[in-house]
Amino acid sequence: MPLVVVLAVFTVSLENISTEGVVYASLSGAVASALGYTIWYQALNGLSATQASVVQLSVPVIAALGGVVFVAEPLTLRLMLACLLVLGGIGIVLKARRA
Repeated sequence: MPLVVVLAVFTVSLENISTEGVVYASLSGAVASALGYTIWYQALNGLSATQASVVQLSVPVIAALGGVVFVAEPLTLRLMLACLLVLGGIGIVLKARRA
């Protein structure tokens, strides 16, 4: 956080920042993080270590696909290959674990 503040001093135009915007952004981030962590730790109670790791490692793929579906991010070959690599890595670990 200190590095972000230092960089912001040199790169952010203060005329575009409002107190109301800063408060809303801070509250939004705090509430979203708190809610996310609460849900995650509740879910951990019902998951094995392997299940929890699969869910955790698949989060970037879920987020990327959410971007495509909900905010019209382009579905590019690069994104599809990255998702396949992540899911393939998870698959390899799960297959090795069963063997």
